[in-house]
Amino acid sequence: MSALTNNAHRLFLLGIKAIRQPSLTRPILFSRTYTASTRTWTPKTSTPSSSPPKVVKAAASTSVAGAGNSETTENLPDTLEEIDISEATSGSIPLETVPSSASLSSPFPGDFTAAVDIGSTDWSTSYHGLSTQAFSKDIANILLAPVDDMDIEMKPDGLIYLPEIKYRRVLNKAFGPGGWGLAPRSETNVGPKIVSREYALVCQGRLVAVSRGEQEYFDPSNIPTATEGCKSNALMRCCKDLGIASELWDPRFIREFKAKYCVEVFVEHVPTKKKKKLWRRKDQPKFEYPWKE
Repeated sequence: MSALTNNAHRLFLLGIKAIRQPSLTRPILFSRTYTASTRTWTPKTSTPSSSPPKVVKAAASTSVAGAGNSETTENLPDTLEEIDISEATSGSIPLETVPSSASLSSPFPGDFTAAVDIGSTDWSTSYHGLSTQAFSKDIANILLAPVDDMDIEMKPDGLIYLPEIKYRRVLNKAFGPGGWGLAPRSETNVGPKIVSREYALVCQGRLVAVSRGEQEYFDPSNIPTATEGCKSNALMRCCKDLGIASELWDPRFIREFKAKYCVEVFVEHVPTKKKKKLWRRKDQPKFEYPWKE
């Protein structure tokens, strides 16, 4: 009885063991091993050659590489050793097709040097060049020349003056057109009846004089015209520092000129019949309207 029991127990254990063993139909997983091959790179070293290096000429950008030119290859030179320096220096290859600025010469000596400072001075505040050097003798003779008596005009109130165009002609004769100018130094001041503005007279790049011009106006629509008259008045006053027509501020000259060339006459206002005295030059026609002589 015990032998039978032992055999049954053995068979039972064998059955359990058979269940626990893996099935023969289950797929078996394989592990793969990869080995990367090691590559080594050895740089090429150039050895000096007795023969000169070969020059490779590049084809035009519009052509196909290697087409129509047997001397052209697809490999362009990319190192200094592949370029023949001796060919470029021998004259076969032009070194410069366009002349540099250093080789250009100006037909007007000193023009570029003198033009460096153009526009660099703010004349609204600067006194650059004031009294640094006297003008040449030729310029001084033109500026200090005696005024022509035939150029002097007379106002009805007895004031003699030189028309502003005469001052401009003297400046153009002395410095040349473009050699002088008036630079504003303030904003235009428009009062109830007077327009004024300060100007600087600049000659040959140097400040010469500063003066404020003024001009009366009676209607707001005349302000632009008064502004131009203000500029002319400032020019006349600045020219005093250059000695232009300085006789017009000399009391003795004024008396002698009026006695020689001018006359004071009685006139009558045509609409109101009011009478008063007015001045005119002797060679000028008589007053007609509204004051009639």
